[in-house]
Amino acid sequence: MVEARWNGTLIASSDDTVVIEGNHYFPADAVDRSFLRPSSITTVCPWKGTARYYSLHVDGAENRDAAWYYPEPKAKAESIRDRIAFWKGVEIR
Repeated sequence: MVEARWNGTLIASSDDTVVIEGNHYFPADAVDRSFLRPSSITTVCPWKGTARYYSLHVDGAENRDAAWYYPEPKAKAESIRDRIAFWKGVEIR
């Protein structure tokens, strides 16, 4: 089972992650969405497409743009459709 934790709080847990470029992409339904707030940030990857971001909110603390997903991934990245990855201090174990 792979877990994503921030500030000691479990954000996501799944035994079905997809690892791309060292990042675990969790199924969207394995993520506790009560901790996610949409961000206006987007980035573009030449082979994955346009990423959108979420900020994490846990116990009054915010981790801006700490989660991302590809709502419309390019063909080569179809395996991460409907999946969310984390960074910025989110512990993956």
